Amino acid sequence: MSLLHVVGFGLKVGHLLWVPCCLIVSFIYLNWFNCNLGINHNHNCSNNNKWKMGFLGDYDGKVWLNNWWEKNLGNTCKQYYYKYNSLRRSWWRKLWHAYVVFWIVISSSRFLHMSSEATEKRKESLVSLCDERARMLQDQFNVSMNHIQAMSILISTFHHAMDPSAIDQKTFARYTERTAFERPLTSGVAYAVRVLHSEREQFEKQQGWTIKRMDTLEQNPVQEDDFALEALEPSPIQEEYAPVIFAQETIKHVISVDVLSGKEDRQNVLRARESGKGVLTAPFRLLKTNRLGVILTFAVYKKELPSNATPDERIQATDGYLGGVFDIESLVEKLLQQLASKQSVIVNVYDTTNHTDPIAMYGSDVLGDEFYHVSTLNFGDPFRKHEMHCRFKQKPPWPWEAIHSSVGMLVIAVLIGYILYATVNRMFISEDNYNEQMELKKRAQAADVAKSQFLATVSHEIRTPMNGVLGMLNMLMDTDLDVTQQEYVRTAQGSGKALVSLINEVLDQAKIDSGKLELEAVVFDLRAILDDVLLLFSEKSQGKGVELAVYVSDKVPEQLIGDPGRFRQIITNLMGNSIKFTEKGHIFVTIHLVEEVVHSIEVEPQSTSKDTLSGYPVADIRRSWEGFKAFSQEGPLGSFSSPSSELVNLIVSVEDTGVGIPLEAQSRIFTPFMQVDPSISRKHGGTGIGLSISKCLVGRMNGEIGFVSIPNIGSTFTFTAVFTNGSPNSKEGRTQQINNQPHLASSEFHGTNALVIDPRPIRAKVSRYHLQRLDIRVELVSDLDQGLSLITNGNSAISIVFIEQEVWDRDSSISSHFVNNTRKVDPPKLFILVNSNSSFRASSVNSGDPFPVVITKPLKASMLAVTLQRAMGVGNRGNTRNVELPSLSLQHLLRGRRILVVDDNSVNRTVAAGALKKYGADVVCVSSGKDAISKLKPPHQFDACFMDIQMPEMDGFEATRRIRELEHMASIEDGDGNNSKLRVPILAMTADVMQATNEECLKSGMDGYVSKPFEAEQLYREVSRFFPTS
Repeated sequence: MSLLHVVGFGLKVGHLLWVPCCLIVSFIYLNWFNCNLGINHNHNCSNNNKWKMGFLGDYDGKVWLNNWWEKNLGNTCKQYYYKYNSLRRSWWRKLWHAYVVFWIVISSSRFLHMSSEATEKRKESLVSLCDERARMLQDQFNVSMNHIQAMSILISTFHHAMDPSAIDQKTFARYTERTAFERPLTSGVAYAVRVLHSEREQFEKQQGWTIKRMDTLEQNPVQEDDFALEALEPSPIQEEYAPVIFAQETIKHVISVDVLSGKEDRQNVLRARESGKGVLTAPFRLLKTNRLGVILTFAVYKKELPSNATPDERIQATDGYLGGVFDIESLVEKLLQQLASKQSVIVNVYDTTNHTDPIAMYGSDVLGDEFYHVSTLNFGDPFRKHEMHCRFKQKPPWPWEAIHSSVGMLVIAVLIGYILYATVNRMFISEDNYNEQMELKKRAQAADVAKSQFLATVSHEIRTPMNGVLGMLNMLMDTDLDVTQQEYVRTAQGSGKALVSLINEVLDQAKIDSGKLELEAVVFDLRAILDDVLLLFSEKSQGKGVELAVYVSDKVPEQLIGDPGRFRQIITNLMGNSIKFTEKGHIFVTIHLVEEVVHSIEVEPQSTSKDTLSGYPVADIRRSWEGFKAFSQEGPLGSFSSPSSELVNLIVSVEDTGVGIPLEAQSRIFTPFMQVDPSISRKHGGTGIGLSISKCLVGRMNGEIGFVSIPNIGSTFTFTAVFTNGSPNSKEGRTQQINNQPHLASSEFHGTNALVIDPRPIRAKVSRYHLQRLDIRVELVSDLDQGLSLITNGNSAISIVFIEQEVWDRDSSISSHFVNNTRKVDPPKLFILVNSNSSFRASSVNSGDPFPVVITKPLKASMLAVTLQRAMGVGNRGNTRNVELPSLSLQHLLRGRRILVVDDNSVNRTVAAGALKKYGADVVCVSSGKDAISKLKPPHQFDACFMDIQMPEMDGFEATRRIRELEHMASIEDGDGNNSKLRVPILAMTADVMQATNEECLKSGMDGYVSKPFEAEQLYREVSRFFPTS
């Protein structure tokens, strides 16, 4: 083994030294060779030459050394280098395989050697353990045997030599019990006296019992409980008997039993008195315990006999027989318990007197190690042979040391060889890999550019005709159409909007994949956005009879800074899915602060169906935000709960009572283009990327999204989003202006008291939320009786009563009673909140009650304001920009405003002009950027300009830059250098919604953009930001 170690170590060291030496020599020579041949005449080579010259002293010395190098070593190294480069990869692979096989053989040899050593050590350990156990068992047996032999002398002296005897059964039992500790391996001692046949009758009279037969017990073993001495048969007539007269308490049941009547015992007794030594029986089942044991028998003589006494002399001198019972199983078990390694070795003890049929005295059939050791046991009886077989209980362990050593040596050798192999291989493939990577990089860049160009082109080419289609349909709706024609137009509009939505989703997914999705940061009104979303889905929810509601906590700021469009997109995606899959019940959107949900009991979800919006059971909302970081100790909750923090952490939940999501599909619900079932897209439409986009948008808003769904119960989606507080008292809110809906609470309803009668607390809270936005004080009751009591006996005058349809339709007599009694006081205005107008009208006609004002849900503050103004005769003194007004009232909004529309597409010009004229604007249309420049050259009479981006000859970017240059030059000519007075708002009309296009619009000097296809209200909102309100 030492030779193998030396050889292995030498190979490793030689290999390690050879590789760096070759590399260093090759590098030095090649560097020098390249410089001298003029391959690389650069500064580095000059420095090398200077170093060589400095080392040699002058240029001549350098030339001489160079010539010597070329003559002696240069050619050799050069040839070696080129030959090294020209080796074929297959040759190196074969060399590598041979190298690996060589070291596998070496490591295998080391493994076999170390394994054999470990096996030998294991065998030596087993031999030592087995011999130790055999020696201890033999020693303890000899101690017990010597003590029994000593007891035979005691009996001879105090029983047979004395008259009367000094020993009786009681004395013998007491003595043997107290000296049992000196015989740890015996379970009992007994003495049988020799009785001749002629002495039997007198002996039985003297003892008071009859000599019993032994072989009856051998044939019919008995247990302790059913043992009866009287049941034994008397011993048959024979020349002599050996009845037991003294016995230890543990085996006193053998008293009066003739041991010579048993076949096995008779042979042992006869052998014992003839030999004068201890004699062992073959293993047999002990009486009562039924365990394996042996009996050690000594003869008791009348006098001390010489060692050379004949067998006849010994027989004549025999007085009796002293026997010790050994419970082999117990004594071996006690011995093994004393050893710490008992559990690791299996011990079996055999009586091998008959070597062809050994008798098992102790042990079990548990299989252990296949190797075992045999230790010989000598219990003093030369006739009987005993052996102890030992084996390890556990199989031999894996030779980990040999494995580690051999594998480690193999790994080191293989690693060293692989370094050289990989180095040579790298020289061949590095340049190929580099060229391939550069080619792939160019292809990837070209593919990315092509993809972006393709998306921009597809977006423009589809949105441009869709703008014309939807715009013309909107203009068609303003003409005189019958009901059927209006239904056709609405269907076409819905299909066109669905196509635009699909295009938007695909473009958003493309932005996400390319990492170009960015968010805006503008001030917006969260509640107004939710009103717009409610308006979007109100018709579908009313058609299905599904209750649609929104609730925003009072603690959420009125104004936030973020991306309102993307937030609206998330809400629209979630509510759109709920509308698709909900046929009954409700869809409920709630918004709270995260710390409000964590610390407030009011927002805890209810567990019973009575506490839901519609009475249908819902999924537990708390399970939808399990695992959110905002709810954990490591989450950002602490930073958002501070009163001085500018960040607002919102939690938004969309709850529905739809069909739910199957359990097997819940794991892939956020996977792009994945549907729960292929039939879903055919039945409900959609691409399956809405939730994927929503998850990405939530992540960009520093939030998380989760859901809980129970089939046939419903689903609840919850997400968090981080915004900046945009209220006037915040830092950022003072620097920006709101670009959409103003606050809806109007002073015309200030001081108005309203009563909401609704048995469902959550639904009543939603109604109160919308009324409080109009500055109306609200009282809540659950039935008409409570409402009547509050109206007639209340301290505050109730001027408006909102009654849920469920309460109104419950009992017509109660409704009539309520109306009649409210007339006795100042009658309030009655409003019925319904999900469907047709169902309520039918029930009202049948009941015959006075017809109140019907308000169809979902509730919106703007709709409530208009309804209350009309019902109560209150003039609309507030801002009406977000209220649904008749078309005649829109004519004055842009009256007197002159707007230029620039687009090369005549359809787009017609649509834009028609939409702006709807608001009373004076519109002029041109078809090119050059015409726009001529129209907007200062001075001009235009108040704003909508400009298309992609136009022939001159695009919108270039036209805008030139217009801004003209404005700047005109301001310099005026002498003040301030062109803000001359700056006309220019808004891009683009069908390309990529972020890069939006940034380019701002860089070129545009003030905003409108994406195609656009609607009239969208054009008005964008342009109205630049006009002062009256």
